[in-house]
Amino acid sequence: MESDTAETREAPGAVLAEHQRVGPVLFFRGHDGVRLHLMALMAVSADDASLEVAAGSDAVEPVLLYQSSGICVHGYSFSLPADEGGTYTVNGDEYFVAGIPDGDVRLAYVACNGLEQGDRERDLDERNVLWKRLAEQHRSVPFHLLLHGGDQLYADEMLDVHASVRSWANGGPDDGEEVAFVSALLRELLLRRYLELYSQRDPAWLLARVPSLCMWDDHDICDGWGSLPARQLDAAIGQAVFRVAREMFMVFQLGSPPDEPPPACPDRTGRNLTWAVTLPGVSLVAPDLRSERRPERVMGETGWRAFQEGLDRANGDRVFVLSSVPALGPRLSWVELAMHITPGAQKYEDDLRDQWQSRWHRHEWRRFLSAMLAVHERDESPVTVLSGEIHLATRATMAAKAGPLHQLVSSGITHPPPPRAYARALGWLARLGEAPLTDHPIRLHPLPGQRTVYTPQRNYLVLQRSSGRWLAWWELEEDGATPPLALDV
Repeated sequence: MESDTAETREAPGAVLAEHQRVGPVLFFRGHDGVRLHLMALMAVSADDASLEVAAGSDAVEPVLLYQSSGICVHGYSFSLPADEGGTYTVNGDEYFVAGIPDGDVRLAYVACNGLEQGDRERDLDERNVLWKRLAEQHRSVPFHLLLHGGDQLYADEMLDVHASVRSWANGGPDDGEEVAFVSALLRELLLRRYLELYSQRDPAWLLARVPSLCMWDDHDICDGWGSLPARQLDAAIGQAVFRVAREMFMVFQLGSPPDEPPPACPDRTGRNLTWAVTLPGVSLVAPDLRSERRPERVMGETGWRAFQEGLDRANGDRVFVLSSVPALGPRLSWVELAMHITPGAQKYEDDLRDQWQSRWHRHEWRRFLSAMLAVHERDESPVTVLSGEIHLATRATMAAKAGPLHQLVSSGITHPPPPRAYARALGWLARLGEAPLTDHPIRLHPLPGQRTVYTPQRNYLVLQRSSGRWLAWWELEEDGATPPLALDV
């Protein structure tokens, strides 16, 4: 049987035919105090063995991570001096990496790098205007690490790959007999989408020079994954969508074979892909909020154990928790109730169930906040939450004895913002306040220099440690950089 859409007719190999290779894409692998450990990912045609990779004067041999549709994805592991960094070369082309020093350090955080429909048709100069700005800033003052907070790739278009998938996505029956065929179509389409994404000029330039750490969210699978009705999640086509999306996420965002989680993942079974890493004076923990998500839960016990293990490693450090869905937000129970009784509104219920504040997740929300608060209240272990997902920029605080626990929301780097009226409506909800933990009220605030709680502009976030103090600011598409926000008060 053949696909009934034009979407699958352009093979992934067409991208390589145009670009010769895709990559390198640089991934963080570890920091032992002396060496910075990295992995460079590259995709080439299966019959192409011409790549020569070196770190300094040492040749680097490839490891095959993945092969499909006549394309091989290789990983090249190497290390550089941690403090001053260094260069690696691919076929003679040099790429300078700034290292990750013990002292002053700069991190960038991005999220929502795409669009639900029509992302491939956008003008790339308009699409990637903030990627270009981020690259220009790196040329001036280098970034040491690039954090990707979710929706790095919008996979939603693969739901139109075949009639069976469209039927499943619309809540209708699926044909389990076609799963193998449909899986092949999904795999080919998503492989091509990743190759296209990593070959775009402005993000590709930066991704080759700044090590990345990524955590996925729903659009890396499909809109609302995990919050959809259980019968959709468990259907044969639904499971195929998840398996293929996970396979590609493992390869292209974690830089690992599909069956082998990277070393940063505490759960070695791969059931949950939470990761945790440590740098000099900094710990980063990214809970996987999608792999085990169901309409009635955010994480299973495997994920909760991995998250707690990541937090337990953070003694004496500044801790950044990457929660793809904002952990501090406005009260949503009234909105959920209104949707439940309003005819036609139920189709948006999965969007609300995605949120920590949903009435369905209130127990887990308290558990999540309590786990972070316990670390935050320890001496010299302040926690800051980094989030995206909502296509708006904002910030929030939760009161604590040790000083406020901050949340910084940055979204999206390429996704257009919602209408200003929507941002104003959310701002009204924010006035209601919320206190899921007794004596620890949550408050939402405008960005520094902004008047409204939510800023409807494309944006990314910069985190900087300077002389031991942490500052954060947002780069807004229209208004430029906000005044810096001190995180140590």
